[in-house]
Amino acid sequence: MKVLNKSFFERDTAEVAKDLIGKILVRRFGKKLASGRIVETEAYYGEKDPASRAHGRKKFRAKWKECGKTFIYMVHGNWLLNITAHEKGKVGAVLIRALEPLKGIELMRKNRGTSEILDLTNGPGKLTQALRIDKSLNEKSVTSKQSEIFIADGIKLKISSSHRIGVKKDLRRKLRFFAVDNPFVSRKS
Repeated sequence: MKVLNKSFFERDTAEVAKDLIGKILVRRFGKKLASGRIVETEAYYGEKDPASRAHGRKKFRAKWKECGKTFIYMVHGNWLLNITAHEKGKVGAVLIRALEPLKGIELMRKNRGTSEILDLTNGPGKLTQALRIDKSLNEKSVTSKQSEIFIADGIKLKISSSHRIGVKKDLRRKLRFFAVDNPFVSRKS
């Protein structure tokens, strides 16, 4: 399993968001691993993006500075997993919205309290529950196999895009990317 390197994340945020589709998110629990194929993401561009956590908040700029790190925060009682990704001198992060479970499915079922596989990781709050991702994993590198959470290379999937979900003020660009016809995508459009 080849782990993505830091340079993968040191590019335009939307390009990284699109290229993460098909990659594998791995969560380490001691010697056990749970993983899922990334099937849905959203790109956020920092202080100039009205839907971004960094919009109008200088304190977030420092946290988003280094690429390839987790940025975890809570919304509506759910932890959300973002990965910092942007060009040099800019700010940006990619929200991981949905996964297709691959390994550690029984552990994910236990963590989520459901046996329905299609309901395990088909949303940003669901996937963090399934993989027990919380604030304790904030600012962890996803570019090292020794990390508690990392991203590895995967397969190419057919990708489509739409506007981001649940944002009141959005940019004109379509910044949500998802695997076409994958049942684990949170919403179809």
